[in-house]
Amino acid sequence: MSKQAAILLAPGFEEAEAFIIIDILNRLKVKVTTVACHSAREVPSYHAVPVFTDVLLSDLQHQMFDAVVIPGGPDGTVNLAANPQVTTFIRRHDDAGKWIAPICSAAARVLGGNHLLKGRRYTCSGDLYQSVTDGVYCPDSVVEDGNLISGKGLGKSFEFAFQLAWRLTGDTDTADFQAEHIYFDHWRSGNA
Repeated sequence: MSKQAAILLAPGFEEAEAFIIIDILNRLKVKVTTVACHSAREVPSYHAVPVFTDVLLSDLQHQMFDAVVIPGGPDGTVNLAANPQVTTFIRRHDDAGKWIAPICSAAARVLGGNHLLKGRRYTCSGDLYQSVTDGVYCPDSVVEDGNLISGKGLGKSFEFAFQLAWRLTGDTDTADFQAEHIYFDHWRSGNA
């Protein structure tokens, strides 16, 4: 059975991060569900690109995924962090040992802002780590700690996405083939 990932999108999400992750997960045959974390399935991105999602978060309160992906974006992560349904959804998956995968500002704002880091190591963009009290900041591009895998930001999206897809599937051959296929020379499963 293929693995499944939910991508949480709120108004102002960083579209490049989201779509790079969606692309790489699909290349490794992970079923991706885009989830609108507000009142409508159409979600405007950071650069005002309207994106029509698969489903509303309010319709998924009992469904489980193998991974919950949380893209960044200044407004997107503020909106996600302020949504109690998002916090509940993430906490439920985290408690079940599913992958929690924030990138850019999401680790600090969404997880750290809601005390969901639980002392784990993480990375995030800029100096947002300075306000986080329940995690241990690491300046690396991608950081894993238990079921938490975090990425620094947009420029590290491919590395983050390949690492997550590989961890989800365990498919070293396909992960390495796809990285080579798209000329992403900075990541291979043997170096992860």
